[in-house]
Amino acid sequence: MSCNYAEGLSAYENKGVLGIPENFDSEESVTQKCKELANLIQESKHVVLHTGAGISTSAGIPDFRGPKGVWTLEQKGEKPTFNTSFDEAKPTKSHMALRSLVEHGYIQYIVSQNIDGLHLKSGLDRKFLAELHGNMFIEQCQKCRRQFVRATAVETVGQKQLGLPCKSAELGNSRRCRGGIMHDTVLDWEDNLPERDLDMAFMHSTIADLNITLGTTLQIVPSGNLPLKNLKHDGKLVICNLQPTKHDKKAHLVISSYIDEILTKVCKRLGIEIPEYSEESDPTKQSDSSEWTLSQEYVKGLDKQFKDFQKSKSKSREKFIPLIKEKILKKRKRSE
Repeated sequence: MSCNYAEGLSAYENKGVLGIPENFDSEESVTQKCKELANLIQESKHVVLHTGAGISTSAGIPDFRGPKGVWTLEQKGEKPTFNTSFDEAKPTKSHMALRSLVEHGYIQYIVSQNIDGLHLKSGLDRKFLAELHGNMFIEQCQKCRRQFVRATAVETVGQKQLGLPCKSAELGNSRRCRGGIMHDTVLDWEDNLPERDLDMAFMHSTIADLNITLGTTLQIVPSGNLPLKNLKHDGKLVICNLQPTKHDKKAHLVISSYIDEILTKVCKRLGIEIPEYSEESDPTKQSDSSEWTLSQEYVKGLDKQFKDFQKSKSKSREKFIPLIKEKILKKRKRSE
């Protein structure tokens, strides 16, 4: 059960602001804002989505800080009334919409704080996803660092050893790892974020001309600050969440509605069909071992793209430095 995950975390007092009341835009306002969001997506060259617990609540997995969230109720000595097991949970309409938007080229990357594995189950390709807090359905070899898909959710958190040998031997290729032991990838409070995923998330968030947050109050850092990375490069930020966030004033657009409703309207505007979940596309339902490691070639390619982006922005700044200096001198002369 997803509550068991929360209970498995080590004690931590600073869980953020809990139980803030939810806001709901009018139906007319949501329709208009979704039209604007669809236009922004069409006009943008690099769109990055940042997903939180709010996109999984319709799958029966409770969030943490909402009015009925795990930690909000915990503070009152209560537990959520709905709580689907991770093994039974299926991707929501939002997860399937995001996969479709990626496949049609409207979204270039997804940064997820979720550990429920629903992006994985939707059939989303690994190279389009950074999982900053781990995945209940992914285990990693402590020696070769390769990741593999599991059929069932792990029962541990905090990157603990699972007592299983590296799964590379099951793939039958020359890249077998000898002596490696598998461990879970789900972070506890004191664990460091996975370096490669964090780097990918940072690069994509920075080069994005549009960052969109879905179902997150943006309280946990550094993940909560990543959507702001493009603002200094004239990028735009859109926040979709029922509770207000501390970054609402920095957003170009704020939509207060259910994420399923928002993405359904956006996909309709873009002419994108949202597919149904299918076990055939779900790696956790396949009998053969499936590797989930990020491709080195893809990482190197993005690294080059990010360096080129930084160079272009540096040149742009150098171009405007003389103009800035000229303005400063004019102001000094006026004051004199």
